Amino acid sequence: MVEQTADATPWAGRDARARERAAKREAVLRTAAQFFNARGFHATSLDDVAAALNVTKPTIYHYFASKDEILFECTRRGLDNIAGAARDAALRGGSGADRLRQMLTAYAHVIVADYGICVARTQDHQLSPESSARFRALKREIDGLIRQVIAEGAADGSLEVRDLRIAAFTLTGALNGLANWFDPAGPASADQVIEATVATLMDGMLP
Repeated sequence: MVEQTADATPWAGRDARARERAAKREAVLRTAAQFFNARGFHATSLDDVAAALNVTKPTIYHYFASKDEILFECTRRGLDNIAGAARDAALRGGSGADRLRQMLTAYAHVIVADYGICVARTQDHQLSPESSARFRALKREIDGLIRQVIAEGAADGSLEVRDLRIAAFTLTGALNGLANWFDPAGPASADQVIEATVATLMDGMLP
């Protein structure tokens, strides 16, 4: 019986190629997100992205069919990160107030990063109808998770809420605003700004 090492099998080559493709795709997304955030979606061309990566525009099309697809994938990643953090916080122990604080903090950390900024600055009409529907569905899921934890905090007495809907919209609106005004080169770090922002929001809901 002939023994083959892992390096001699075709599967090893496939795995390496898949990792390389994923890394290149991620580089395209990250670079595009930075351009979108700095210049805006319409002012960014795929030529800009290709030049920054030192590749040709056809290389970009090898990974994505269009600029619209790239924008949606950037926003999807940001929303997936927010939703994942919200799900984790919702399932943790502690009072509703404790879990809401954790949820808002995690949300804020995502929203000041490349993909989160894309989420905050992207409007539905910038996406294709299909992508827009998926974009709104992810946002509804996040809104539902936040409302659930707020409601549980109101029920256990750790939060005081006049209107659940308004509370949720106020929280997400304030956090999304970080993407527009937070400056990484400013006097306060991201951690300091996030801690202060979340504390301010929570103070308005504590009994």
